[in-house]
Amino acid sequence: MGRIQAANQDHMQLDMPAANRWVMRQTWSKLLFAHWPVSPDVLRPLIPPSLEVDTFEGSAWVGVVPFYMSNVRFRYMQPFPTTREFCELNVRTYVMPKGGKAGVWFFSLDASNRLAVQGARTAFHLPYYNSAMQLTVANREVNYHANRTHWRARPASFEGRYQPSGAVFQSQVGTLEHWLTERYCLYAADGRGAIYQGDIVHEPWPLQSASADLALNTMAQAAGITLPDTAPLLHYAESIDVRAWYLRRVAG
Repeated sequence: MGRIQAANQDHMQLDMPAANRWVMRQTWSKLLFAHWPVSPDVLRPLIPPSLEVDTFEGSAWVGVVPFYMSNVRFRYMQPFPTTREFCELNVRTYVMPKGGKAGVWFFSLDASNRLAVQGARTAFHLPYYNSAMQLTVANREVNYHANRTHWRARPASFEGRYQPSGAVFQSQVGTLEHWLTERYCLYAADGRGAIYQGDIVHEPWPLQSASADLALNTMAQAAGITLPDTAPLLHYAESIDVRAWYLRRVAG
């Protein structure tokens, strides 16, 4: 844990939970960051009032992020075979609480494992949805399909092919790539409007430029967001190991 902390010490705040209290670890792989700039005014009604929409040079950004989750386990417990690995795709933006730590706000998280969906909705107050999903790889190209099946949820689908197109690099502080990806906490709200913060730790992202053919993408639309009719900013990451803490209430 010490090496991971040292790699990210510039990103962590003094209120980071103690290193020996992480509760879950997991590996994210074959990940695509697809980002679009949007007006902050578009997102403002969709974010709790105690959180500010974070912007980079005046623009807010919405990300659609498909990847594969594996090696999922709770601390001091053996992995559950039924929830150890599955596909996941999230729709996200970036927020800043007053006087707090910049982080991620999820509009939706689709996953191909029903037990993981139910557990995350209950324990972490996150808007997870059941989805029929598949990831296959041919050479370096990732083929990814997702179709939301959650009961009474808005329909949402994703169909795309993507692959890395450049050398691995680490983003530099002050760049858009760093602002979009180097986020070390998430925010969530319960049914009463209370806001919770969950911290994570991992090495800096091993980013690569990427190419993609997104044949179908209604994930953001299902959250009430119309993405601009422009090509997204694309980044790829082959794999990263993550440790996470339980949520803690910070507002409301």
